Amino acid sequence: MAEGDAGSDQRQNEEIEAMAAIYGEEWCVIDDCAKIFCIRISDDIDDPKWTLCLQVMLPNEYPGTAPPIYQLNAPWLKGQERADLSNSLEEIYIQNIGESILYLWVEKIRDVLIQKSQMTEPGPDVKKKTEEEDVECEDDLILACQPESSVKALDFDISETRTEVEVEELPPIDHGIPITDRRSTFQAHLAPVVCPKQVKMVLSKLYENKKIASATHNIYAYRIYCEDKQTFLQDCEDDGETAAGGRLLHLMEILNVKNVMVVVSRWYGGILLGPDRFKHINNCARNILVEKNYTNSPEESSKSLGKNKKCSSLSNGLSENPGVSICSYVLR
Repeated sequence: MAEGDAGSDQRQNEEIEAMAAIYGEEWCVIDDCAKIFCIRISDDIDDPKWTLCLQVMLPNEYPGTAPPIYQLNAPWLKGQERADLSNSLEEIYIQNIGESILYLWVEKIRDVLIQKSQMTEPGPDVKKKTEEEDVECEDDLILACQPESSVKALDFDISETRTEVEVEELPPIDHGIPITDRRSTFQAHLAPVVCPKQVKMVLSKLYENKKIASATHNIYAYRIYCEDKQTFLQDCEDDGETAAGGRLLHLMEILNVKNVMVVVSRWYGGILLGPDRFKHINNCARNILVEKNYTNSPEESSKSLGKNKKCSSLSNGLSENPGVSICSYVLR
């Protein structure tokens, strides 16, 4: 390892430890190996009115010569408001090139949320869901499809299809090795898909299994590559586990997988896991994607990541650093 790389790695680890110590359960590790993290930021910890999730990935060159790659997740954050906040984060990076900036970013976002809460407009109308519900988890997780069981309603549009031949066939479904922690069990299911109707078919087939249908959450995400448009058709679903679907889709983007969907079932065992539940969800998904050879090498994924994301070049004060850019993910 080069001396510069070792120095960057040490500085990243120190910053990660500091962020975890400062923000506690608000700081969540999505993928430790890929250095992907998420922090939940709100205007008021005790009585939040406005909340935003900041996801970041730390490239090897950060903080020396490259910024974090980031994503702003909030259903109310759109249009000019999103652009203004992104510009503010980019300005902070420009003013602190070579320095660790995650803390500055988080506190800037918190200031924006506090200012927003002091305005007269009401908070977003968000339907609250119970984070973790108490249900019993069966020990036997050997999945065999069982007919004559209820299917949960699927409300996404299936109008975008390719050919009738493709949509008629149910893709094969594989099941991953379960992960159990404090009586909660997580298990991933994977299927190749080339159109949204196949996504619906896979979900319907999975829900025919009584074990899967009884899971506390069935989080899923899919990515379909449209060759004619050179773009991805993708979506995700939390199924009551707030932000889990977006994090799962984010992982699939980082791994640069295509034409595949992953469903992660979680059976809650009565003990709160906190941020660890997101780690288990993503680990289940990553394991089955690797096992079924959907992932590229880390080098290929990094190259593809740069090609597939929307990037805004930093123009102010960067005449000496023409290659620097900050990338902002757009998931939906």
